[in-house]
Amino acid sequence: MRRKVNVFIIIAICFLLQTTLFQALSFASISPNLLIIVVSSFGFMRGKKEGMYIGFACGLLLDIFGSGILGFYALLYMYIGYINGCFRKMFYPEDLKLPMLLIAGSDLGCNLLIYFFLFLFRNRYHFQYYLWNIMLPELVYTMLITIFLYVIILKVNQRLETLEKRSASKFV
Repeated sequence: MRRKVNVFIIIAICFLLQTTLFQALSFASISPNLLIIVVSSFGFMRGKKEGMYIGFACGLLLDIFGSGILGFYALLYMYIGYINGCFRKMFYPEDLKLPMLLIAGSDLGCNLLIYFFLFLFRNRYHFQYYLWNIMLPELVYTMLITIFLYVIILKVNQRLETLEKRSASKFV
């Protein structure tokens, strides 16, 4: 129960920061995707199942409060959480390279799918413009924020795991 409350608080804070503060701090109308960081981080820290649940929750939040298509981001983020959960066995808390690589790949993959489904299907073929002016700047901005946010999420996850182990040992 404690984990669910903490994850909900992290999702809510990141969603509020992404939609308010970082919109005001945007460079050339580009802001970082904090929810991708949350979904990817919990996906490879906790596994496929929790990555899917958190991805679905984050995507549904984006769908309800900002998207015109209900379920698009929920499905997209759910797949991102699942794919990152596949790398759980390769996860080591002291290694920052794998999380950075997975978050970068998730952000790039998410933006490619957004372009494909939301722009290309509507006959907007300006891929080079979208790549250079939206996808890559967002990727760089998200990577800069990842350095700080990932460490916070990692510490929260480690703290929750120690509390879960401690409470599990009381019942044994």
